[in-house]
Amino acid sequence: MRYLWLTLGFLCVGLGFVGIVVPGLPATGFFVAAAWCFSKSSEKFLTWLLNLPMVGPLLQDYRAGLGMPLRAKWFASVSLSLAVSISSLFAIRPLWGKCGCVALGLIGLWYIWTRVPLRERVLAEQDASPER
Repeated sequence: MRYLWLTLGFLCVGLGFVGIVVPGLPATGFFVAAAWCFSKSSEKFLTWLLNLPMVGPLLQDYRAGLGMPLRAKWFASVSLSLAVSISSLFAIRPLWGKCGCVALGLIGLWYIWTRVPLRERVLAEQDASPER
């Protein structure tokens, strides 16, 4: 099982790097998935991933329960909306496929805005809570 998690982790890292360059591909989601896979298979590669300059700080914040910055939520939402729009208009033929694509996009937007904490709000709550 360790090799399966390692393979999935590296696949997610590769897709994450592609997602940095290709608009509409959710890089952060792939890096979060890679961190989860590496946490099940290799502490060495998890440490490597958490120390990458561009994604390491975001992953560390996410793992610490801080969530996403507002700017990242907006960027993810716009990228997801563009990808769903282009896919449903040009790539997917049958009507049920277009509806399914839009439904998955709406689920993704719902998840980003309701289930992923807003980093600024979490930090403000931590600052407001009394030290024990």
